[in-house]
Amino acid sequence: MGEVVNLRLARKRKARAEHDAAAAANRALHGRSKAEKVAQKSDRERDKNLLDGHRLDKPDVDGQR
Repeated sequence: MGEVVNLRLARKRKARAEHDAAAAANRALHGRSKAEKVAQKSDRERDKNLLDGHRLDKPDVDGQR
């Protein structure tokens, strides 16, 4: 005879394994290191300042034209 298996625990083990696999996939897809986040933020700021520097109509101090 085979080994007795508790089906409730087997279902929980399977669900936990699926959840861990999905979490690993999300980390690979969306995860970034702190250095990458800082670099992207500085790139966005540099690009924003470059575009604002090329505006023909500069906004006033209060943000209005």
